[in-house]
Parts: sequence; C-alpha cells; structure tokens
Amino acid sequence: MKKGMIECSVCHSKLVSPSTKSVSRAYDQHRSKVSSKQRALNVILVGGDCVLVGLQPILVFMSKVDGRFKFSPISVNFLTEVAKVIFAIIMLLIQARRQKVGEKPVLSVSSFIQAVRSNVLLAVPALLYAINNYLKFIMQLYFSPATVKMLSNLKVLVIAILLKIIMKRRFSIIQWEALALLLIGITINQLKSFPDSTSALGVPVASGAYVYTLIFVTVPSLASVFNEYALKSQYDTSIYLQNLFLYGYGAIFNFLGILASAVFKGPSSFDILEGHSKTTMLLICNNAAQGILSSFFFKYADTILKKYSSTVATIFTGIASALLFGHALTINFMLGISVVFISMHQFFSPLSKANDDQQNGAHEKMGVQDRHRSGDLSIINMAAGANEEASHHVKADERQPLLPT
Repeated sequence: MKKGMIECSVCHSKLVSPSTKSVSRAYDQHRSKVSSKQRALNVILVGGDCVLVGLQPILVFMSKVDGRFKFSPISVNFLTEVAKVIFAIIMLLIQARRQKVGEKPVLSVSSFIQAVRSNVLLAVPALLYAINNYLKFIMQLYFSPATVKMLSNLKVLVIAILLKIIMKRRFSIIQWEALALLLIGITINQLKSFPDSTSALGVPVASGAYVYTLIFVTVPSLASVFNEYALKSQYDTSIYLQNLFLYGYGAIFNFLGILASAVFKGPSSFDILEGHSKTTMLLICNNAAQGILSSFFFKYADTILKKYSSTVATIFTGIASALLFGHALTINFMLGISVVFISMHQFFSPLSKANDDQQNGAHEKMGVQDRHRSGDLSIINMAAGANEEASHHVKADERQPLLPT
C-alpha cells in the first residue's frame, strides 16, 4: 500500500484504501440520494438553527439580574438535557409505531442493548458539552451577546484541524484561506471589546477572558467532532435512539455537577428550580431545540456547516442586542460581519472544491486505466496461450491412451 492506495493481487488495479476513508463518507452516500424535499428541509433546519443560536446569548443576557445570575447555570443545563431526553423518547415511540412489518424493531431489548454498546462513545461529547454549557454562562460575564457569538466562530478553525486529524477530512487551500478570513473577521470585531476597570476571580479581565475564551473554543470543538464521529460511525442506528443516549449521558453529568455544587455550597443549591423565571424557561426550551437540531447537522451534514450556520446568527444577535439592550453596532462589528460572509461564500464555493474533486477524479481515472490495462493484458495472455496451444507439436507418446487397453 502506497500513499493510501492498495493494489489488487489478482488484477493489479489500484484502489483507494478503505482505511483512508473517513466516517463521514456515509453522509456523502446519503447526500447523493436526498430529494428536493429533503434539501428544502435542510434549508429550514439551517434557518431554524440561525434563529435559535442567535436567541441563546440574548436570553442568557436577559436572565441576569444586577450583572449576575440568580439561578445555578448547572440547573439550566440539567433541565435542558431532561427536556431533550423527553423529546427523544417521544420521537422513538412515534418511530416505533410507524415501523412496517419485517423491519428491525427500534425498542426491542436486544437492539437497545446492542445500540448502547455501539454508541458508548457518545459519553465523551456529552461530558464535553456539559462543561461547555457552563462556560457559556461564564462568557456572558465578560462580553456582550454579539461578541460572544463572534468568539464562538473561532471554533471553526479548531474544528477543521480536529476533523483533519481525527476524521481524515481534506480541505483545499482555498478553504483554509476562507478559515483564515474568518479569523480576521472575528479579530476585527473583537477589537476594544474588553471593558475597563473590571476584574473577576482576582484576575485582570483581559487575562481571565482570554483563558476562558481558549477553553470556550477548544472544549466544544472537541465535543462537536467527537459527536459527529460517534453519530456517523453508527450511521444505521436511529438518530432519536442516539440522541437518547447522548442526552441521557448529559443529564447524568449535569446531575453530578449539581451534587458537587450542593456539597461545596450547601443543600440549598440542590434546589434546581431556585431563581428561575419565565426567561430561564424560554432559555431551557431554546437550548433544547438548539441541541436537537445540532444532532441532525452532525449526522446528516457536518460540523463545519453547523458552525457556519451558527455564524449567520451573528447578525441576528447583534441587531437584536442593539434593539433590546442598546448595544452599539460599531464599525468593527460591521466590517467583521462582512469578512465573515466573504469567508463563508469562499469556503462553500464550488471553486474551492475543484482541486479536491480533480484529485479524486485522477485517482478514479487511474483505477479505471489500470483495470483496462489489466483487461488488455488478460486478452493478450489468452491470445498468447491460444497460439502456444496451436503451435504445440504432439509427440508420439502423447498419442497413447491414458488408460490401458
């Protein structure tokens, strides 16, 4: 095997090694079969994701009282996971009722146990998401909602690197340049965003904010890539069954966080409904819907598309926060948004994938040529064998019968 190619021992044709194919190839097969209705549904999902992601930092900001939270952020995350578990159970029951005769039952004991064993990797992104959901509240103490949304776009570059390392995804040079443009746009928006004369945890705001930003970018990026890998590695498993495992693990981890908080802060912090309001209930519903949509992106699309979809929500977040809270839309914000949209157009442009498609076409053409060459050689060998048989001189002893007479 050389450079990801294997050679057949019989026909000597060269093919791409299966080990170099990423798990996301299952999505490529699914994408080639989607109908126009499915494409329209994907557009609706992207639009819904933009609205939900855009609302999330606004609802978090509205839930603050005198610059801090009256409730435990871990309780919000726990209730969000519980809501998603309930949704997954309802959808599984509906899916089970719609199953046809002869299909493998979704909710049988044997299939459920097998699915649990096959999808145990979902516990990793569930733990990372539990940490990330808490960090979202911490970031709101440093930045405005629009800035938090822009900072979250830094995840795209980290995700691209992780996809290349973990899932062997390939990106063209133009796509890497698009990601660089995305970072430039975020940097333009981030200029002069730190408030003056403020500190937290005894650390200057600039230093503390940068540390939280690093964790805020790395942890969810790992969670997204591992989530996509886990969902697509068991592509035949029902998405609702996988969501049940993912959200169940998430609820367990957040409940452990509540128990730890009760140990350090006292039994009063065990009251998960303390300090909640209508705004926090809306926040829980919004986070639950956002998480459900994300699972469909990771299984049937990819993480990059999900993050770029979330980027579109930046405009909605910025405009809404300006209208509701009086946050100014600075020239830096407008320029940053413009560069982000240029980056998005460049990344998904057909020209950015031309080199990759040509390389794949070259490999396929090589395989076809090798197969044709091997076929021609076979014909030549057959012709040579026929000529040799025709020119073979029969000796006297070869005319003797094989059995005695």
